[in-house]
Amino acid sequence: MSGSSKGNVIIIGAGVGGLAAAIRLAVAGARVRVFERNREPGGKLNSINTDGFTFDTGPSLLTMPQVARDLFATAGAQMDDALDLIPLDPICHYVYPDGVIFDAPANLDHMAAALSTFSDHDAAGFRTFIDYGRRVYDLTAGPFLFDALGSPLQIAGQFARRLNRPGDLGRVLAPISLDGLVRRHFADPHVRQLFDRYATYNGSSPYLSPALYAIIPFVEYSFGAWYPRGGMYQIARALVGLAERVGVEILTEAAVESIWCKDGRAAGVQLIDGTTVASDLVISNVDVATTYHDLLRSADRSQQVVSRIDRLEPSLSGYVLLLGTNRRYDQIQHHNVFFSGDYHAEFAEICSERVAPRDPTIYVCATSRTDPTQAPPGGENLFILVNAPALSPAYDWRAERDRYRDLVLAKLERMGLPDLRQHIVVERIITPDDLRARYGAQRGAIYGFSSNSRFAPFERPQNRARDIRNLYFVGGSTHPGGGLPLVMLSGKIVADLVTRDMGW
Repeated sequence: MSGSSKGNVIIIGAGVGGLAAAIRLAVAGARVRVFERNREPGGKLNSINTDGFTFDTGPSLLTMPQVARDLFATAGAQMDDALDLIPLDPICHYVYPDGVIFDAPANLDHMAAALSTFSDHDAAGFRTFIDYGRRVYDLTAGPFLFDALGSPLQIAGQFARRLNRPGDLGRVLAPISLDGLVRRHFADPHVRQLFDRYATYNGSSPYLSPALYAIIPFVEYSFGAWYPRGGMYQIARALVGLAERVGVEILTEAAVESIWCKDGRAAGVQLIDGTTVASDLVISNVDVATTYHDLLRSADRSQQVVSRIDRLEPSLSGYVLLLGTNRRYDQIQHHNVFFSGDYHAEFAEICSERVAPRDPTIYVCATSRTDPTQAPPGGENLFILVNAPALSPAYDWRAERDRYRDLVLAKLERMGLPDLRQHIVVERIITPDDLRARYGAQRGAIYGFSSNSRFAPFERPQNRARDIRNLYFVGGSTHPGGGLPLVMLSGKIVADLVTRDMGW
């Protein structure tokens, strides 16, 4: 298909969104070239292999697998031929500072029964909470997940066609936070903290993000939490293989210096070695803010658009430890969360003070619990993530990275991983500075922009540039948002826009 006369497409970045868009456009008949500055494709979905340990360094689970299945089907392939998906149950192992331990089952009925150990009220509240998320999903999936974000009038029309109950629109625009909604459904503080945590799935605070993000636990409990055997990076490998099968050309270690514009439209790219490559259009799989600040000349971009983007709040970043141990920790599961003692104070430090939390909630992913190939016999591969603020002058990770390591490891040892530091044989630290340097992430933000606003879904940058013709955006910093399924959907949305705009 690379010789097709339909048109030439350049995509900057071989992240999941860029690969998804590339596959769909190649199937539509375009010649597609993807320029990736790193050695390996996949973007934040990547892995590190060392001394027998394999660490996934980005997304840690797949949900809404039907989105990936549809992408493969578009290219005449079967996802199940490329990926062996394992359902995870329990979904997560929660450890609280007061010694309470809770395993969250993947089944709705089993989860309700498990929550009854806290209270019958919370068991019943779980069902109504999930039902709230279900109705939000039914109302918003069209305008906010599967389609390009239209004008306010178009969005209102889409909502109107989906309204089944008088209160449905209020659920989308409810003037309360996710935490406020959680408090309406649950009484026990352990349960509240568990469901507040879902705001972090898109890099936000439960005290600032709107109630409509109850859609996240609904999606997880309705579509499952899945792990591809061999590691999450198998998804990137499968997408690369699919892209090459349909004629996409992927060039790695090929950094783009700038987007070349002519007469107000994107007409190609200039590589870091000075080579200029022409195209009919450009799709940036780089953070939207980074694209405007680093890849576009000031003469080509609208200052009004830049100012609008700069007003948007970046999502959370993260401090990561990759630890290979020479002992097993049979008390943990695939996904684990070690909670802080004061969740509200933790997010105040992150979102208001812009500093790393003094008592952090710590996420630990041990894929070796599910897949023994990910660590040597008798060992574990521990991916450890702490929510952190986007980079700012308020906190210097270069000065604090090692001190914070000791703080995190000491807490894990206190809460159930004894003598952890004595059993580390492989270690790597990744800070927000590293995320910015490697992936071009705005201020090290993992998920693009936060959802810490009632109108966040309406404010996210759209997939087509407003000020430059034939320039499009794909990935977690643009509509519909971060996370593997949404990033794949952004690829579909962009491909649909391009084929419509170009008449392909």
